[in-house]
Amino acid sequence: MTQNIEFSEEKNNPKIKQKKQKKLVDMEGVVTHNLSNGKFRLKLENGVEVIGHLSGKIRQNRIKIVVGDKVTVELSPYDLTKGRITYRHR
Repeated sequence: MTQNIEFSEEKNNPKIKQKKQKKLVDMEGVVTHNLSNGKFRLKLENGVEVIGHLSGKIRQNRIKIVVGDKVTVELSPYDLTKGRITYRHR
C-alpha cells in the first residue's frame, strides 16, 4: 500500500521530470535550396516541399550539408511545412 502512495506522490511532484513521448514524423528528402542561418528548402520523398533547420547535434559536430544531399527530417504533426534535419545520408 505504501508503494502505491509513494508512486502517486512521485507522479504529482513537479520536481520529478517525466520523459515526454516524441510524436514526430520522420521523412527522407533531398536538399534543393540553401537558405540563411542553417535553414534549407527540402523536397520530401512524397513530393512536398518543406523548410528544414539543422538540429543541435549536426551543428555541434559541424556536419556540412549542401544542395543535393539526402537527409532525414523530423516533422511535427502540428505544422507539416517545417522540420528539423536530424541526419545526413552518405
